[in-house]
Amino acid sequence: MNENNNMDASASDDSPAPEDIPLMQRVLDNPFLLLVLGIAVPAVFYIIWGIIEITQIPIAD
Repeated sequence: MNENNNMDASASDDSPAPEDIPLMQRVLDNPFLLLVLGIAVPAVFYIIWGIIEITQIPIAD
């Protein structure tokens, strides 16, 4: 009977098991990280695009 009481006590623990939160959920739950990414990603793409455009300008004679 004592063995059953021990199992019931461990089963009725109120602490939930630790769950691994997926990386994308952690990223999407962080508004400041989304803000930084929303500013940084377009800025990087526009800088790269500008460098490509500058390198394609023909050299004047």
